[in-house]
Amino acid sequence: MGNYYCMMAGLPDIEMADTQPGITIADLREQCQEALSHLDKKLEQYFYLRFDCINIVRLLKDPTCEDQLDLYGNYSLEQYRDLLTSARELNFNVHRYPSFLSEFVRNYPYNKDTEGYFAEDEMMLAYLQYCIKTCPNAFMRRWYQLNLDINNILTAMIARKQGWNVSDYIKGEGTVQEMIRENKTKDFDLSREYDFVKDLMKIVDEEDPVRKEHMIDAFKWMWLDEQTFFEPFSFEAVFAYLCKLEMLYRWSKLDVEQGKEAFRKIIDDLRGEARVPEEFQR
Repeated sequence: MGNYYCMMAGLPDIEMADTQPGITIADLREQCQEALSHLDKKLEQYFYLRFDCINIVRLLKDPTCEDQLDLYGNYSLEQYRDLLTSARELNFNVHRYPSFLSEFVRNYPYNKDTEGYFAEDEMMLAYLQYCIKTCPNAFMRRWYQLNLDINNILTAMIARKQGWNVSDYIKGEGTVQEMIRENKTKDFDLSREYDFVKDLMKIVDEEDPVRKEHMIDAFKWMWLDEQTFFEPFSFEAVFAYLCKLEMLYRWSKLDVEQGKEAFRKIIDDLRGEARVPEEFQR
């Protein structure tokens, strides 16, 4: 792993309230190509693979949407076409692409009309599991595991409040998933093992879906800050910066002043004392 003092020191400071961060993902990618070591460039590909997943689902749903694809993925349009065509062949060389992509494309025609099947969600689950299992960087594995855990914890809390069978909605494998499936206490006994669950309990009660997404991103942003605080010039810090910039990229259409105020309030709330909803108190 390299030390990227010059690169990180030269990047503009970004905050979650920013709607004009002063650097684009394309700009940062170009700098990474110049500065990162060969091994760290391979790690960086895990980040951009997320955009490939989004593009593949779009093309599966609508092969004519080529002008709507995100340009930040690892693969070209020609490679997407190759994947969508070749994945259905029995002798398909799975080593050309991550195997979960070819498996998803191969199975999509059989799954797409199934009740309760959401292609975007299933693709993101496959992507997270792939990163957790194969990424050689421990920090990145924790990041992807956190994303999977957040999705499952919030889903479990909502399912519990609605009186649904919680196990039906839990995806993937891991300690959190196992605790949710097996524990019958009101908070699945997660608060004892994971401090951040109290923060997520504040998020689950938010009724405004847009604000809820903002709160989730604010929580992730703070986690990235905490995890890289003592290593601000490491590859992990570069990766964290990428993740933060991607959040700003997704929210770039927010009204500038409203967006700043919304994010400031959300971060202040999350940094304050976590209030545990009564139904989760023991």
